Amino acid sequence: MDHPPYRVAQELESLLGDPDDPATPFSHARSLELDENEEFPSDICRVLEGWGLQEFYIPAEHGGRLTDYETVMQVMRVVARRDMTVAVGHGKTYLGGVCVWISGTPEQARALAADIRAGVPVSLALTERAHGSDLLAGDVRGEADGAGGWRVSGEKWLINNATRGSLLSVLTRTGDDGGPRGFTVLLVDKRALTPGEHYRCLDKIHTHGIRGADISGIAFDGAPVPADAAVGGEGGGVETVLKALQLTRTMCASLSLGSADHALNIALDFAERRELFGRRLVDLPQARHVLASAAADVLSGEALATVAARSVHTAPDELSVAAAVTKYLVPTGTEGVIAELTRLLGARAFLKDVHALGMFQKVDRDHRIVGLFDGNTLVNLNSLVNQFRSLSRGWLRGSGDTAGAARALDLAEPLPPLAPERLSLVARRGSGLMATLPASVAALHAEAAGRPELKGALGAAERLLAVTGRVHEEMDAHRAVVSDVPPAAFDVARRYSLCLAGAACLGLWTHNHLRAEAGRTGALWRDGVWLWPVLDRLLVRLGEPDAGDPDAYPPLLERLRAVREAGELFSLFPFALHRPAGPPGGAAPPSPASGDAGSPAAAPPAHTDTRAAVGGTRTSEGTSC
Repeated sequence: MDHPPYRVAQELESLLGDPDDPATPFSHARSLELDENEEFPSDICRVLEGWGLQEFYIPAEHGGRLTDYETVMQVMRVVARRDMTVAVGHGKTYLGGVCVWISGTPEQARALAADIRAGVPVSLALTERAHGSDLLAGDVRGEADGAGGWRVSGEKWLINNATRGSLLSVLTRTGDDGGPRGFTVLLVDKRALTPGEHYRCLDKIHTHGIRGADISGIAFDGAPVPADAAVGGEGGGVETVLKALQLTRTMCASLSLGSADHALNIALDFAERRELFGRRLVDLPQARHVLASAAADVLSGEALATVAARSVHTAPDELSVAAAVTKYLVPTGTEGVIAELTRLLGARAFLKDVHALGMFQKVDRDHRIVGLFDGNTLVNLNSLVNQFRSLSRGWLRGSGDTAGAARALDLAEPLPPLAPERLSLVARRGSGLMATLPASVAALHAEAAGRPELKGALGAAERLLAVTGRVHEEMDAHRAVVSDVPPAAFDVARRYSLCLAGAACLGLWTHNHLRAEAGRTGALWRDGVWLWPVLDRLLVRLGEPDAGDPDAYPPLLERLRAVREAGELFSLFPFALHRPAGPPGGAAPPSPASGDAGSPAAAPPAHTDTRAAVGGTRTSEGTSC
């Protein structure tokens, strides 16, 4: 099944060339060089901007190419698969602008879109040295200047692109007593301020991963900010930021997916070539188990992220749940994949210039930061705990936006534009996605009646449904928790996340497998080849006894090896990784006219000039890198 968001991402993959060729501007060798020198990837960012990556940070209604968040996720996954530092450094401009897209005035949106299109970097300044994730404790103050504007003073710290950024969305205390209505998002334009007098940039922080990124800070000293810089009105800052984080947390999945892609490919290539005890590593039972389990976890993350990104459009009033689950589960899942593959690679997971130029250790270091972005693991789990009352009640009633969930699960359904006004801090009617689980199990049961090959997937699905019921009973016991959350409640939130991921995976398969079986990735979809091991892995992570059925994994491992050999991404949907013009041995690449649904994709057409397509221009303000 050819899925449009992947087709757009394929265009960028084709443009960027072979990452294993040192002569390619965005090569692994160049990324490692920049990392070693802790240097920002300016030259690579210019290549991306020549294609028009910044256009995907601007909603279509403001002249950009952001028509749906699933496409943005897959485009950024391409970048993250090559180098997380580039994805983080360049993608921060989207995070910096999202508050305006949600709550800004038309005038603010037009001006910001013009700046982003011209390559002006934008940053999101939330955290402070003394308060971390406690946004309501923020000390950066905006004092009224008597003319409707503010004088801003205080320090924001550990801010991505604080130094390089020209525009910053700054969460500012504008009420003396603070509180939920005591903060305002101010869009601060450094170009209108005097360096050294109104602000000073704090030194770059040396980090373990993403070494080249501009992780620094900024200190304001009575910086004049006009009245029209308030985004969402005075006092609306906390609500605006929390709604914005629902979008950015969902999009963070692209960073983890790209890292998992890269790590899995490196490990598989090593296992295919490495010999131990007279056999290739990939033929040893333990290595096969590690690779197959990692492959299942990668597809689980991809399925959850796909549904969550589509839910941005189809069920925005329940995004508080989907975003928290995605932001918790996809990064931690990728951390688990990398940890398991580290044991497979042994010393080569840590060494430079040995296997794959030493890229694995960079992927490992870089990805560790993702779990901290836009709210760490505990913040996201706590967000779920705070919604236990409505979620457990919704499960019992079968309520929630089930129609919106069905549209998110059915990839043939077109996505409506995002309706920011529908974003809510709490899913009041429960989770419509979770409410689809019983129907998805019933649909699989009906199909498996005449197809014994689906018996394993059905057994796993039925166990998942039973576990989900028990998890909701446990949630009900913690429904009154508001503060001082006990560890047991966090564990219930963790298990709830795994159940929601299972609902997404099962729903995605039941809604799409008939169409998907006809495409290049059809062998993954037929007979539940990916569904059974993915559900089984979720049961293992849920701690279910006797989970980890060894019969679930061999077909998935063979698909992993086959698509890697063919130069394809291991994915639910067709995507050809860039490789040299011909396969090994000089054979001609597959003909696009051959009609072979199982062969790699023909090279996509030349990329379009996206700036020209939307009438954009570049100014002397520079580049968002």
